[in-house]
Amino acid sequence: RLTSRRCPPSLQVSFELEMLDDNYHVSPLIGFFLGTADVTYVSADAELLTNPTLQTWLAQQTLVVFDAKRNQVAAHRLGLELPPIDFDVLLASYLLNPDQNSNDFGQIAQDHDYQLAFDADVYGKGAKRAVPEQPALFAHFAAKAQALATLTPHLIADLKDQNQFDLFTDMELPLAQVLARMEMQGITLDQARLRDMGKQFSQTIKVLEEKIYGEAGVKFNLNSPKQLGEILFEKLNLPVIKKTKTGYSTSVEVLDQLRGGHPIVQDILDYRAVAKLNSTYVTGLLKAVLPDGKIHTRYLQTLTQTGRLSSVDPNMQNIPARDEGKQIRRAFVPSQPGWQIFSSDYSQIELRVLAHISGDENMQEAFREDRDIHANTAMKIFNLDSPDQVTPDMRRQAKATNFGIVYGISDFGLAKNIGISRKQAKAFIDSYFEQYPKVHDYMDKMVQVARDQGYVETLFHRRRYLNQIHSRNFNLRQFAERTAMNTPIQGSAADIIKVAMINMQQMLEAEHLQSRMLLQVHDELIFEGPEAEMATLAKLVPKVMDSAVKLAIPLKVESSYGPDWFQAK
Repeated sequence: RLTSRRCPPSLQVSFELEMLDDNYHVSPLIGFFLGTADVTYVSADAELLTNPTLQTWLAQQTLVVFDAKRNQVAAHRLGLELPPIDFDVLLASYLLNPDQNSNDFGQIAQDHDYQLAFDADVYGKGAKRAVPEQPALFAHFAAKAQALATLTPHLIADLKDQNQFDLFTDMELPLAQVLARMEMQGITLDQARLRDMGKQFSQTIKVLEEKIYGEAGVKFNLNSPKQLGEILFEKLNLPVIKKTKTGYSTSVEVLDQLRGGHPIVQDILDYRAVAKLNSTYVTGLLKAVLPDGKIHTRYLQTLTQTGRLSSVDPNMQNIPARDEGKQIRRAFVPSQPGWQIFSSDYSQIELRVLAHISGDENMQEAFREDRDIHANTAMKIFNLDSPDQVTPDMRRQAKATNFGIVYGISDFGLAKNIGISRKQAKAFIDSYFEQYPKVHDYMDKMVQVARDQGYVETLFHRRRYLNQIHSRNFNLRQFAERTAMNTPIQGSAADIIKVAMINMQQMLEAEHLQSRMLLQVHDELIFEGPEAEMATLAKLVPKVMDSAVKLAIPLKVESSYGPDWFQAK
């Protein structure tokens, strides 16, 4: 029994709402613990947290948790709002070692020389995962509470030593609260519209199947690589590109090289594309809808080494943005009548970050004058005098070169990506560095920094350690060098949109708007709100996103809105 008299206010309290499954939007709550310096309270009844006396006491405490967002969402399911969380061991550990992306507290504790049982050892795995008897359950709860209390001061000291404490307190921890709010809000799915799309996709699949069978001269299992390989390479005598241990390769890469060799190849590619749309996005999204008619994704804040967010259950960052697949976005609609979906995204943010970090005057000038950066590059690598001479294919190749350079691409990789000779690719890269010489200097400098200190940093001091930078293995060393070049760019871009999200949530509240942020998809933020607020958002959102960080060149933000996600772009 917990009362405010027995536990005075302003304690550091280790807290967790425990669940068996990863998806905390739906996983059963199996209990909670509250640990102070003197005593740990454990319970297998999460509903006890709704006790008014306990709520009043909890609101006065300083909370230390493992995975703030998970706990905030779980508390919301009980109708509770947790007080501000002071420290998150998971987030802190991630910043200190972004290569370790386990979400098991036992693994994280072990990484910091603290012994704690893994959840898998207590609860089991897969079909055998279950709640143990209460003595074992409560012992695990108490051990976790002690681990939180013990590890916290050490992690705080490590963050300060690595100049990352501000990154933790000003970015990652506030972002967890913003993401929790977005996840709890969810985005509405028009299920009827999506089912209609599924029917259309099914009809297209049947038409393509019959066409492919006609071209092959025989019916076969289109989803069997073995049977497909026999049709393509034995019956139709197409050239064999690649073999696997089990037979002919029929991968997309192989089929791409066979385009033009026979009409069946394009039809197979079309069949696969439509089948994927139907299974992954129609069937998959419909399965992911919760009883409120919404999709509630989970953002993984501690997965990528660069700081970029990932999305699962379902992956909302993987909804197609081009070609026929973009139609899927029509099914994502506002949650209320008279509302609109609003989209705002950074234009070429990684290239702008590169222009800033490298200090290259030519690239900065192009962005300041709002030139088409890809056409600008195309003019140089194709020796053109005017942007009017740049063809769409030239621009496509220049775009691949621009972004390839960001990722430290080789002439071999660029040649493969855009279908040119290795000699041509080398000439493209050489021309690129002639146009932007300080970009080349930046690349060399980052590799040297990585060699000297073992890590590189973003503009916000997010670190990525590169243990293979001195490897004797050429491939491992080359990968580490490319990573050294790219991480400050990609990581800084990820940090910028995180700052924008935090500032945007504060602005929505300060302006008392009904509009709310729903999704982050790479460099894009998705909102919903009343139609009457769209003009306000059109001014407010780009302003907030523009001012997330001060660079040597302006950030560019493009916004639009419509009755669904498709029409908001």
